[in-house]
Amino acid sequence: MGVGVPTGPTGLGTSAARIAARTPADNAPGGEAERGGGVPELYCPPALRDDPALGREVNDRLVEWAEEVGLYAGRLERVRAADFGRLMMLAHPDSDDPDRLLAAAKCALAEWATDDYYCDDETMGSRPELLGSHLGLAYAALDPAHLPAGHASVWEKEMDEDPVRVALRSGLRDLTAYADSSQVARLRHEVAVLFVGYGQEGSWRSRGYMPSVREYLAHRQINSFLPCIALVDVVGGHPLTASEYAEPRVRRAVTMAATASTLVNDLYSMAKEHDSSGVEFNLPTVIAEEERCSPREAIERSVEIHDELVRTFETEAAALALTGSPQLCRFLAGVWAWLGGNREWHSGSLRYNEA
Repeated sequence: MGVGVPTGPTGLGTSAARIAARTPADNAPGGEAERGGGVPELYCPPALRDDPALGREVNDRLVEWAEEVGLYAGRLERVRAADFGRLMMLAHPDSDDPDRLLAAAKCALAEWATDDYYCDDETMGSRPELLGSHLGLAYAALDPAHLPAGHASVWEKEMDEDPVRVALRSGLRDLTAYADSSQVARLRHEVAVLFVGYGQEGSWRSRGYMPSVREYLAHRQINSFLPCIALVDVVGGHPLTASEYAEPRVRRAVTMAATASTLVNDLYSMAKEHDSSGVEFNLPTVIAEEERCSPREAIERSVEIHDELVRTFETEAAALALTGSPQLCRFLAGVWAWLGGNREWHSGSLRYNEA
């Protein structure tokens, strides 16, 4: 299944990938307004495909893997209900291969688990004073520490005692069946940056600090879905060179898309976080605090920021496609498709819509 590539500065993708206007059905019972808890219309592409059978297959196999590595013991039904397999199916419409989709799903779930276990959920063992230590050990699961022989065996035993570390290591190992060395190095880099973001948020939480809107938006660039988006060409089977991925204009466009996709998460997770204990951070909360506005006004302002980021990505990616390689064109189109699939998944996942 193909995804349209950027074709010019006036639009990104083919007609199937262009912005779809909301229809009245979105506001009908069971439509987006109901499922998303009142999230306003977003400027975002539609999901390019919906293959429920493929999504179920990936999700079932992902839950089996989570059980194998020990993630979410006793809570696997919550993992199943979140339906991360559906996210992979929606976000990577240029692949019908359940094995490739599962490889990406394993990495994503391991990254989510790192957040849940170490940062957000005290019932799973998170403690602010241990966050830095936990994240350092977690990164060692992705970029192995090479210790002297006298320490190596005990170190390996300790690495295998923590399900998050086991999941991170297993996910990256399985990804190497589809990713070349530069793509693996890319993912390691993006996850290292993600862990910096986890640490930053942990610092805010431990001292009861509310960041400014500017600080929060910069944070959302590093604490984002970028590690997932970075696998677009791995899942699609069209490797992007390290030099093109790192080119500053490409980096600007892709990171803006990643920030926008994570603001979708902010908007859809508000209800869940409102019901939780402790300090939680999302863009509407930060805007309401800084601008002393109503929650609804803060949500509307957040939508404006999201839409600006998506429109900027659309324009800049289309311009990049005029002179970029065919692989870059496919990568940028894959990011565009990822935005649509991500929004569609958030609107229906029980992770954010339990009510």
